Amino acid sequence: MSNQTKQWGAIIMMIALFAMIAFVTNLCSPMAIIVKNQFGASNVLAQIGNYGNFIAYLVMGIPSGMLIKKYGYKKTALLALIVGIVGVITQWMSGWDSIQSFGVYLIGAFISGFCMCMLNTVVNPMLNLLGGGGNKGNQLIQVGGVFNSAAAVAVYIIMGALIGDAAKAKISDATPALFIALGVFIVAFVVLLFTKVQEPQQHVEQKKKKDKYSAFSFRHFKLGILGIFLYMGIEVGVPTYILQYLSSSPEAATPGLGMDAGIVGLIVAVYWLMMLVGRFIGSAIGSKVSSRAMITAASTLSILLVLFGMFAPVDVKVNVPGIDWANVSVIWAEIPVGIFAFILVGLCTSVMWGGIFNMATEGLGKYTAIASGAFMTMVFGCAVLVAIQAYVADLTGSFLTSYVVVLFCAAYLLYYALIGSKNVNKDIPVD
Repeated sequence: MSNQTKQWGAIIMMIALFAMIAFVTNLCSPMAIIVKNQFGASNVLAQIGNYGNFIAYLVMGIPSGMLIKKYGYKKTALLALIVGIVGVITQWMSGWDSIQSFGVYLIGAFISGFCMCMLNTVVNPMLNLLGGGGNKGNQLIQVGGVFNSAAAVAVYIIMGALIGDAAKAKISDATPALFIALGVFIVAFVVLLFTKVQEPQQHVEQKKKKDKYSAFSFRHFKLGILGIFLYMGIEVGVPTYILQYLSSSPEAATPGLGMDAGIVGLIVAVYWLMMLVGRFIGSAIGSKVSSRAMITAASTLSILLVLFGMFAPVDVKVNVPGIDWANVSVIWAEIPVGIFAFILVGLCTSVMWGGIFNMATEGLGKYTAIASGAFMTMVFGCAVLVAIQAYVADLTGSFLTSYVVVLFCAAYLLYYALIGSKNVNKDIPVD
């Protein structure tokens, strides 16, 4: 890719799309409150829209890479935006008086998941390539991550204000947020359509001679997609079981502290705020610190924090802030010091996605597009690892003990940063 100074339009566009991914993805959680009330869905069914987003990654990951390989990054992003527009409109229509259908809402959520997977498959490698790979590429991904996290926080503020009384919430209450998403998709489509994106040269397949290599010929890539699979267990598992532990009754089969669920939710939200802070730090130092050094430090600190959280005395407590997004205010609550350590893991997970992607795709050349698609399929690891952690909690009768799953995931990432990320297949032609 030639002169990067001519690519600022493309860089800004990719960062904007990175933010949009978080905005639409994080709509699913507050929307679950709405569909539970409007359609009478159970807690499990209300979350299907959330799961559908992640299942879509498993379905659409490889096809997204194939689309990039055939049509390029820009055309794939434009197609993704069209899919996103259809998904948001479908979700909005599900609440119409003439439709009132939970099934239509789920279809819309699933279509939106396709869009998110396609955009992620485009945005991550493009930011890496536009930055020139290496440290600069990682820095651009981290900058995109800052806007990604900021958009996620914005969703909870907006939806908290719109929903108000959860017992009366309807999809029509979320219309402003859905229209924001729809408007941004439309504007992004128009802007991207007229933005010049100088794409990396795509390899022309030789019909007579099939390429005997692929992205999976590279050891560091295969270990990298396993790394992102396990990373999802850290990012999602840590806050999920903080919430379970703090809110579960002391008399339950897997006992907790029995704290008020509303207060616990506000405390757990701080974990995501830590991710935003961490991404600010990552974007600031990304050009000077390699992905390998960044992930080594983040995974090591994660291991230490998780170990401390598992074994710290429960009766030693600290006051921590919780953020009431609906009222944009801060509350304070007393929790075990070990749980506070778990919350701080958000600082570490903040830089992991970009760093792992950067290391896993470094040196892949013409195989990067397909590699990015395969990489995205591993997002479904969140469902698998959270289920395994739940099984460990049930088996041992302890939420704290279940964090051994998170510990294993962090240990693997440390191994990947130190050893597994090294490209030992440099003899494979990538031009």
